[in-house]
Amino acid sequence: MIKIPFFIAIIGFMYWVGTQNNEHPNMEEMQVQKVLEELGEASSPNYPDMVLPGATAEIGENIVKIGNSAGLDGNFTRRQSKHFVCTSCHNIEKESAYLNVEDPQERLEYTAEKGLPFVQGSPLYGIVNRVSFYNGDYEKKYGDLVDKARNNIREAIQLCAVECSQGRPLKNWEIESILMYLWSIDLKIKDFNYTQEELDIIESAIYEGQQKEKAADILKSKYLDHAPATFINPPENYKAGFTDITGNPENGKLIYENACLYCHMENDYSFYELDNDKITFRQLKRRMKIYDQRSFYHVNRYGTKPMAGKKAYMPHFTEEKMSNQQLEDLRAYILESAK
Repeated sequence: MIKIPFFIAIIGFMYWVGTQNNEHPNMEEMQVQKVLEELGEASSPNYPDMVLPGATAEIGENIVKIGNSAGLDGNFTRRQSKHFVCTSCHNIEKESAYLNVEDPQERLEYTAEKGLPFVQGSPLYGIVNRVSFYNGDYEKKYGDLVDKARNNIREAIQLCAVECSQGRPLKNWEIESILMYLWSIDLKIKDFNYTQEELDIIESAIYEGQQKEKAADILKSKYLDHAPATFINPPENYKAGFTDITGNPENGKLIYENACLYCHMENDYSFYELDNDKITFRQLKRRMKIYDQRSFYHVNRYGTKPMAGKKAYMPHFTEEKMSNQQLEDLRAYILESAK
């Protein structure tokens, strides 16, 4: 049976104690889901099973960051994937200032400022606050597999483990451990931008029980409860690119350093190595016009498949994660650097 996490119950108790002493707990640190439930919203189905033997948040964090952890017998489990860990494609920190829109340029600038990679996957930060997964066009890639995963975070985690990371299925205690960890990086009241009027309404609802429905609507408007995903094509003519878009090489440099080099140089997730050498940029320029995975246009929009004897494939960028403008910015930077 799914239990409400102990730390969630503690927050509720602290809230009660604070109200009895006429002292307000720190609203900024409050969990959004807990506040919504206090305001009358339904309990989340994403809470972990806190009584499952062997499941801990520490184990979950290890699986997310390094791919395995100590098992029920004290010995380390086999790596979940030979190729990836969760942070290969997902940030575990907030990666955008505004969580109610998908803006790839704002996300690029924010991640660059915070020293985070510009990756293909949605952030794990706040993912337990979502109600659906593998949305939009992901059915084109995974077919019927998304049926179970779309409205079930456990199935979504399993789909990611087996299909996306090309790894082994996770055991129940591993999935519940991951959920325990993910609830430590869920959305907090402090994560959003508010007007003073909105803050007053939320504060009044939390501390005085007034305008609860309005306060809940405000909170839910501040973040997306799903991640839209639109698959789009590269330009028809790779050599010409998107002729109606002028690329910005300075912005392309951010993409190259925070996206391309993150996988192809810093972490060596790919067999195809990249660096900042002029020879590398000239090679990227030559391959730009080839209609297969040697072209950066092709791999960014279609990804790649695993190659025999090589490491894992490259996931593609959806329109929400990298725009056509950004593709042209990357092109402009490659051409400039190849001179």
